[in-house]
Amino acid sequence: MAVADKPEVDIAGLEQKLLAGDRAALARAITLVESKRADRRAAAATLLDRLLPRTGGAVRVGITGVPGVGKSTLIDSLGTMLTARGHRLAVLAVDPSSSRTGGSILGDKTRMARLAVDPNAFVRPSPSSGTLGGVAARTRETMLLCEAAGFDVVLVETVGVGQSETAVADLTDFFLVLMLPGAGDELQGIKKGVLEIADMIAVNKAEAENETRARRAAAEYRTALSILAPASPLWTPPVVTCSGLSGAGLDDVWARILDHRARHEAKGLLAERRRRQDVKWMWALVDDRLRARLTGDAGTRDLLARLETAVGAGETSPTAAAEEVARHLGL
Repeated sequence: MAVADKPEVDIAGLEQKLLAGDRAALARAITLVESKRADRRAAAATLLDRLLPRTGGAVRVGITGVPGVGKSTLIDSLGTMLTARGHRLAVLAVDPSSSRTGGSILGDKTRMARLAVDPNAFVRPSPSSGTLGGVAARTRETMLLCEAAGFDVVLVETVGVGQSETAVADLTDFFLVLMLPGAGDELQGIKKGVLEIADMIAVNKAEAENETRARRAAAEYRTALSILAPASPLWTPPVVTCSGLSGAGLDDVWARILDHRARHEAKGLLAERRRRQDVKWMWALVDDRLRARLTGDAGTRDLLARLETAVGAGETSPTAAAEEVARHLGL
């Protein structure tokens, strides 16, 4: 007996429930935008178009740092502080994903114990499946859905390796880079590109015996930043110390995020930044569709397998193989 197709999505009903703040509806909408089925993607596009006028009001913050810097602990403390003040918080984690199953590796809900059970918080990982452009597009769409559902603060966490930092910076209004106490030789290993896109550096774990080391590290990071030209004439990235464990300094972190937003919003630069991000979003979606075309058609997959074998054996050049793929796709 044939398996019946899934019923069509009730876009109007889903929209109504999501706008009312229904968390189950939000989860269903996110599943819809993450689907790779053509009909589901079309439904997701319709839903997003309908919701777009109700989006854009949230404070969007990207947070990165090397593994072990305490991102999840800090987000758990900062988020709990914000929900206690009446905010509704969404945390979207750009997760590395398993090469075997495609599933998320990080366990953000277990590492953010308080937010995981907070009725005013929503935590959602976005497995990258090896394609940062694709995850950026999906994460952006998820962010819009959260805004439409009434979440007024969105934190986007990146694992802090590879090019994920740039992808997340292109999603958000403010980019926070977390550092460990004790700069020294570690300062030499900081990627210049991360410093160039940082709106603030926070030296985390500034508690107990680490406090002095954290202040010393902050001074060294300020020196490192002083040789870089600020990305905005309105803002020189500050360097602060904080503790996700004790909550010390988180008031200052949040105040500076709001100060940055107020300055740029007053000059129209926040809207300009988001317009540029929308253009990058469009191209990320185009790239996503092209990749889907390459992997979704049996004939194209066969051609790619044959060409990979030929290039690997030295029977054809990579340039000639790429040209053949382009001709096959009508490019």
